[in-house]
Order: sequence, then structure tokens, then C-alpha cells
Amino acid sequence: MSIFTEDIVNFRSVLQLAYNFLAGRDYLKKKKFQERKKLISVALPFSDLVFASGAVPVFPIRMEQFKVHSYLTALNSATNLIGWNLTTKLLSFVRKFDVLKILDTVLDDVIHTINDKYNELYDLGIDHGISSDFCYGITGLTGMFVSKGKNLDANINFTIRCSAWNKYSETLKQFVPRQIWVDIPPRNIDNALELLTDNVSQAISDLEEITGNIVSDNSLNKQFRIGNQIKRFYKTILYEFSASDFYPCNPATFSEILALLGLSYQDYNSDNQRYLESFSYLVKEMRERINKGIGMDVSDMPRILLTPVFGGWEPESHEILYELGARTIYADWEILNLLEEISVSKNSNPVEEYAKFLLNATTRGIGYDQEALTDSYIETAKALNVDGLVFNQVFGCHSISNCYSLLRRKIRNKLEIPTTVINFNKIGDNVEQVKTRLGAFMEMF
Repeated sequence: MSIFTEDIVNFRSVLQLAYNFLAGRDYLKKKKFQERKKLISVALPFSDLVFASGAVPVFPIRMEQFKVHSYLTALNSATNLIGWNLTTKLLSFVRKFDVLKILDTVLDDVIHTINDKYNELYDLGIDHGISSDFCYGITGLTGMFVSKGKNLDANINFTIRCSAWNKYSETLKQFVPRQIWVDIPPRNIDNALELLTDNVSQAISDLEEITGNIVSDNSLNKQFRIGNQIKRFYKTILYEFSASDFYPCNPATFSEILALLGLSYQDYNSDNQRYLESFSYLVKEMRERINKGIGMDVSDMPRILLTPVFGGWEPESHEILYELGARTIYADWEILNLLEEISVSKNSNPVEEYAKFLLNATTRGIGYDQEALTDSYIETAKALNVDGLVFNQVFGCHSISNCYSLLRRKIRNKLEIPTTVINFNKIGDNVEQVKTRLGAFMEMF
């Protein structure tokens, strides 16, 4: 039986998030052909402007045809008749009589389905001729556009410090002719904020032209408010629940939930209000379970921060760490300053406030130098009060993976917690090596 099964079948919010991620293809077809919405691709959590324009942001892999677990399919069908809450209660009750054998692999199948598709699209990127020197994330994204780029109305690009990322972005025009660019200038330019505000304004104009909608201050602030609420809930899970000595579920399940949140956060599963509701209910469910004593005492399990994972990682890592007696935390979007709120005060200029958000993220997190990036790793590890850090060194990554030596020195001087590095090229390629490295790491505890 899957180690996650007993926890996940009763988590309505997680089931919703998983289903909405996997069933994106049908949902997006409905939006495009029935509702005449424009589909704009995004990668990394930069969907705000797309939502504000009335278009639909799409993390491209979600246009693929996934094999949706039969339990999730049955669950979604039943909700059309009696709603999510009654459906999950009913199936939980039926499971006590051991009728629904299919439940035993539900979340394992969800994660493995996504991972298999990532590898398939990675291979497609390689077959298309992308350089083998590029990282797994960029290669997989290329495969996504090779596969489904023709279904998109536009793609929105945000330039960051990674030269490979910017080079990859420039190639996307062959798959999606309409490209929207937000060039983020270096912070050492005196008028960086002014330049970036102008660039955001131009991107908004491009979106208005594509959608035929006017992007007002009200529509921007409405999206920012939704995004800010989601970010608060995300931080609650990271800082309140992951730091607790009692988890609302098995620690491996908790890691799976964090992994699913990391993936789906990039486009809010293409529906910001629905995503907010699921996230809100997830926090409510976790809190209720803890208050009722439903879950697991994890006070004797060290908390391990495994990062970065957004460019590709071996998902079995948290299962290996669990078997070795640890609990794994994924917090990339917090480390990269992408969970910071955007001001919606009465007298603020929403375009400028969004520019400030982007400038902060790209000067302190994802888009700046090694000193700033490693400082962010240290600050987040300290704030999360983790007991150890596993650095995921992705082959082909020239902007983040090469900062480990500096990060290790800073951890030794400022945090004094154990750290190790694992290497990643493709999902499933070196599981045994990862297991050996993590086994040696856990001996330090």
C-alpha cells in the first residue's frame, strides 16, 4: 500500500488540486473554444498580468493528456451531483469496507504520472535538437512547446539572470509567434524601477491587444489581492505547519503536497479564484486535523530543506529521506522571493508595485548574483528552522548549481547545520546514487 494513501483520500483540497492540475487539457479546451479565452503560457510564478487581462495563464505541461487516476475521475464525476465535501466523506466511508482498492495508489500515481510526462517532454526537447548542456527544466519546457505550442495565443517572458533561460526564451517564437517580453534591468541602474515600470506597461498593452480587454488599476489590484491571499496561505503551510512537531499527515504525504503546490503555483491551475479556494481549504483541513490529533508526531524527525527543485529534481528523494527518519521541506518560491506580497494600498500605482515585486525577486532571489542568492538560502533556512540542507545540483544549470561551494561555507559559518549535495540530470537516472548520498548525510544526525 502506498505510504500516502491513508492520508490523502480524506484531503479534499489536495484531491481538488491534483485533479485540476491533471485535467487541465479539457479545462483549457473549454476556455479556448467555448468561452473564447486567450491562452498565454507562463513558466515560473508570473501569471498576475495574464489574469488581470482576462486571459488564461498556462504552465504548458498542463495542456498534455494525462492519465487521470480512476479515483480522481470518479470523485470529480460525483462532485457534479453532490459536491466535493459529501463525495470525499462518502468515499472515505466506503473505503472502510475495503471496496475501493484503487485508492491504494492514488497520490503515487498522480506524482508518477507528472514525472513520466516530464521525462517524455525532456526527451522531446532533446530530439528537437536542444543542446544537451541545457538543464532539465529548460529542456523539458522546450519539449512542452514542441508538443503543444501551437495551441497557445501568446507566451509571456520575464528575463532573469540565467543566460540559458534568456537564450531559451528567444527560441520560443518558432513555436508561439506572439511573444510578450518583460525585460528586467539590473538593479545597479539608477532608473531601474522606472525602466521596469515602462516594460510592465508595454506588456500590459500587448495583452490588451491580444485579448481585446482593458487592464485597469482595479483589475490589477483584484488579481494582486487574490495572489496575496494565496501567498499568505502558502507561507502558513511553510512556517506554521511544516515547523510543527505534529503533522496533519504522514511527513512523506506532506512533502508530496509541497511538491504539488510548487508545480501548480506557476499558473494557479489556470483559475485563480478556484485555486485560492482550494488553498484556503487546505489550510483549514490541516489546522482541523492537527487540532483533532489526526496525523503524526514528528518531533523526533529532523527537518531537511531540499532545494532547488523548480528546475528538476529526483522526487524519490523525500521518500528516501522519510525512510531514513527525516521530513523534507520544499520552499523554492519562498527562497526566490516569489511569495512576497504586492502592495494594493489606496494611493499606490499597481503597475509600479508589480515592477517593485519583480525587481525585488530578481535582485534578491532568482535573478541576481551568488551572494544575494546564497543569502536568501541562508535566511529562508534560518526562518524555517531546518536541521539540515540538501542542495540539488542540476546538470547544465550555470546560474544556481554553481553556488553550492559558497552556500556551504555560509551554512558552516552562520547556521552550523549539516549539508550535502546531490546531482540531478533526469528523473529516475541516479536514484541509487541519491540514496547512498542521503544515507551518508543522515548518519550525521
